[in-house]
Amino acid sequence: MENLINFHVTGSSKGLQTIAKTGKHTLTIDEPPVMGGQDSGPNPLQTLLSALSGCENIVANVVAREMEFDLQGIDFDIKAVLDRRGFMGDPNVKPYFQSVNIEAKVKTSEPQERIDELQRITDSRCPIYATLSAAGIPIETNWTKA
Repeated sequence: MENLINFHVTGSSKGLQTIAKTGKHTLTIDEPPVMGGQDSGPNPLQTLLSALSGCENIVANVVAREMEFDLQGIDFDIKAVLDRRGFMGDPNVKPYFQSVNIEAKVKTSEPQERIDELQRITDSRCPIYATLSAAGIPIETNWTKA
């Protein structure tokens, strides 16, 4: 079995809007009017946080199967802080999130100890979580029973 997975995305821009295509899927990324966009889709950072939610969910489902964990669903509430001066050109400010906070409500019959184990393993195996963590972004994670 091949262990490497190749990803391919194309993007076409019109002003601040980007139409990204991957496989048979299309995603519109834009900025709100206050930033000069048309608000025809989430901005890139909202898209990244949405992808974090999706990635954590997928990995949690894989891990739950391995653990024989009763996972009925997860509701994520993800917040992040960005100092806009970084992407506006201030060399003294990092142009990425200063912090990310993940609150997850896990629908399950399992006790909190097992939820903690699911969260720990999920975070350690989630590619997007790992990428943010490797960038040195502080991530606070709190998974509790729904």
